[in-house]
Amino acid sequence: MIAFFKKYKFETILVVTSAIGLILRLWKLTSLPVFADEAIYVRWAQVMRAEETLRFLPLSDGKQPLFMWVVIPFLKLFADPLFAGRFVSVLCGLLTIIGVYLASRELFKSNKIAAISAVIAALSPFLIFFDRMALVDSMLTMFAIWTFYFAVFNAQRLRLDLAMITGMILGGALLTKSPGLFFAILLPFTAIFLKWPKEAKERLKIFAKFVLLTCVSLAIGYGLYNILRLGTNFHLLSSRNLDYVYPYSHVLTSPLSPLLTHFKMAFEYSWLLGPAAILGLLIVGLIVSLRRFWKQSLLVLIWLGLPLFAVSEYGKVFTARYILFSLPFIILISGAAFLTKRGLTIKGVAVLLAIFIMHSMLIDYFLLTNVQKVKLPRSERSGYLEEWTAGFGIREVSAFIRQEYFAKPAEKIVVGTEGYFGTLPDGLQMYLNDLPQVTVIGVGLGIDKVPTPLAESLGAGNKTYLVVNSTRLLTEPAQIGLKLLVSYPKAVRPDGSREALLLFEVVNKR
Repeated sequence: MIAFFKKYKFETILVVTSAIGLILRLWKLTSLPVFADEAIYVRWAQVMRAEETLRFLPLSDGKQPLFMWVVIPFLKLFADPLFAGRFVSVLCGLLTIIGVYLASRELFKSNKIAAISAVIAALSPFLIFFDRMALVDSMLTMFAIWTFYFAVFNAQRLRLDLAMITGMILGGALLTKSPGLFFAILLPFTAIFLKWPKEAKERLKIFAKFVLLTCVSLAIGYGLYNILRLGTNFHLLSSRNLDYVYPYSHVLTSPLSPLLTHFKMAFEYSWLLGPAAILGLLIVGLIVSLRRFWKQSLLVLIWLGLPLFAVSEYGKVFTARYILFSLPFIILISGAAFLTKRGLTIKGVAVLLAIFIMHSMLIDYFLLTNVQKVKLPRSERSGYLEEWTAGFGIREVSAFIRQEYFAKPAEKIVVGTEGYFGTLPDGLQMYLNDLPQVTVIGVGLGIDKVPTPLAESLGAGNKTYLVVNSTRLLTEPAQIGLKLLVSYPKAVRPDGSREALLLFEVVNKR
């Protein structure tokens, strides 16, 4: 056993690290209530599973469908749809850890550096937080590091099979989310690894072969992407992107806005969720690696910096998950800090790593046990814990409706919710998808009377309920015939106020 460990020491470390990373991502996976986009994506997957002709449904909102396609088989394996959706992200997170290990080993030719990078990836609260959510960003992050790894692998060896694999992974990224375009643009930069012979004719052959193989990768990637043309709403991918990004000319008119603001936000995200010590490792790793492995470091910086600049300069909306795919490249440079040979420096780097591990484990503990105690960036805490996008109470409401259904399975139940799309009604539809006699419908925002569909439902003799966030109810419920059954408070806002999800029974048609 000892001989085996000595021979496969770093492979064993990778397995143990991956197992720890997997546990941190799986433990109490559904403890955080469903988030708005999660509800939409899982609900899409359910609809696509039920109706084959709707397999391109996400295109109707300008979204790529690969994540939802992958969720579909897991809906058959797990009874809890939210767990099924989040489990896909968990698997993507695991593959990201492995991808970071392999990419680091390929770049810096060191199993030790690769193992340290994998540990950082496994423990980073930034990655763990989003690897525990049914969002497309963990999948995009996984495709980012694997596209990078195989692109580097191909540039060093110039093999057709590697170019084809790179293209397939690139195609996966393009089918996941629009920023996959960045990886296609960045492929040619791997030419930095080409081995140039002395003869000009041989150099030309090497360059021509690289260009040809890069074109193969791009052709396969975009060939897979063009599968989306089978959907009737393919054109919405480009038109909906304009809702989230500024036009190309924006850099000429307002080059520093919102660039500087978004850079500050990115720093805050990395400081709080990285957590902070990773920035120290990043600085040291950058200095050390540029001296000893300048080509490798320069390429990682390009893959990190160009997309981050583009997202910061052109993004109309900017949140932590929009830069998640850049984190593996931060980790690659951070792990390279251990390339240093100086005694004092290596001790300082070891201290930084120890601080990172201890701080990460503390944050991870609260992520798994009581996420409200985590010091999240303001925008993230607001969206995931405090406002209408946070799904506190939705699981409990669905359990109540389910209990009512099984008490009298023949009776129809109608549940109205605020809005038409998002946390409500998609969150409830996600949980109640298997109950044929339960109908969940959106009735709009700003509830000041019993909505007409609910009044008609009550008149038809159905059990009728209304689910609404407290700030969307604009009148006294008793005055319009609503009976409050239960209230589910969300996280406390900075000013001390608190949103709550309210479940009413409609008892009067007024």
